[in-house]
Amino acid sequence: MTGAPVLVAGRRTPIGNAGHGFADLTVTDLAAPVLSAVLAEVRAGGIEDEVDDVVLGNCLGPGGDPARVAALRAGLGTHIPGVTVDRQCGSGLDAVLQAALRVRAGQDTLLLAGGVESASTAPWRFWPPTGDADPVRYTRAPFAPPEFPDPDMGVAADDLARLRGIDRGRQDEYAARSHALAAAADFSAEIVPIGSIARDQRIRAGMTVERLARLRPSFGADGTATAGNSCGISDGAAVLAVTTAERAAGMPALRVLGGAVAGSDPALPGLGPVEAIRKVLHRTGVGVADLGVVEITEAFASVVLAVADDLAIDPSRICPQGGAIAMGHPWGASGAILLVRLAHRMARADGPELGLAACAIGGGQGIAMIVERVS
Repeated sequence: MTGAPVLVAGRRTPIGNAGHGFADLTVTDLAAPVLSAVLAEVRAGGIEDEVDDVVLGNCLGPGGDPARVAALRAGLGTHIPGVTVDRQCGSGLDAVLQAALRVRAGQDTLLLAGGVESASTAPWRFWPPTGDADPVRYTRAPFAPPEFPDPDMGVAADDLARLRGIDRGRQDEYAARSHALAAAADFSAEIVPIGSIARDQRIRAGMTVERLARLRPSFGADGTATAGNSCGISDGAAVLAVTTAERAAGMPALRVLGGAVAGSDPALPGLGPVEAIRKVLHRTGVGVADLGVVEITEAFASVVLAVADDLAIDPSRICPQGGAIAMGHPWGASGAILLVRLAHRMARADGPELGLAACAIGGGQGIAMIVERVS
């Protein structure tokens, strides 16, 4: 495994509530400071290789290759390229996976990879007018062609809950756990402050089951997804350095054992991670019981619970310091945030040996990665 890629120096911004703390900051403003911080940590660890590429996931940015723009803003030099990846909510994780595959192939030795999203400054988008009609604004691109179902994610989460019998009480219980764990956690070691903001904005203590039960359904009167058991719309960025084990010797690192993507029913995008996780477990020979920690993007409580039920994952191992329900979900960055969370938890003296990160993706896709702590 000497050529296996490893992840080091994972850092992230605080996660901001859209329209609030980072309301005026673009994807470049968010990503550049994290790129700089990660590269500084890499250099302090003795890795002197030139950066081969910057690979960032992003969903709703202005176009123009935000990864390259952020690399320039970060002062990496005009000779450092950048490429932007769009796999919607799995973009940040896919960016790191692509970087890891390039290191595994022996083509590159050091890449900076992750994701960034600014829902606050995402440009408005319009379909071109037809005849005398006015342009029609749309808030998201189609996830599937017209002959396929293409529900909004909240509606799909309600449908999934009904299909799998995951009632409101169970969702609120899971959400209360996420809120409580995040409120009790100290994330300062992984955060690059942005201006005066140094902590995640959405986290609130005291979000009990009783308080959550008072919230109204968000996506239909008979639904069970609410503002309390679903993620918030958010801004943020996360980056890790991807290199070889030899170069990272002496630094806390995670070895990338494998990754996988999979397609699933567009009507139930919340089940996307199931097949991706099964695929990566098969590829790596790792069993569910071997996983010490599992980070799944908590877009909706019903999604996490359905995935856990299908794969028999011990719920206590899922997002043990809370997740997107409590912290927020900056779409293009969230998959990379999962890896930053794994890196800092697994690096502790009592940290688990194996971890998994996974995301559900609109349109019926899933992505997953298994990492191993490097002793």
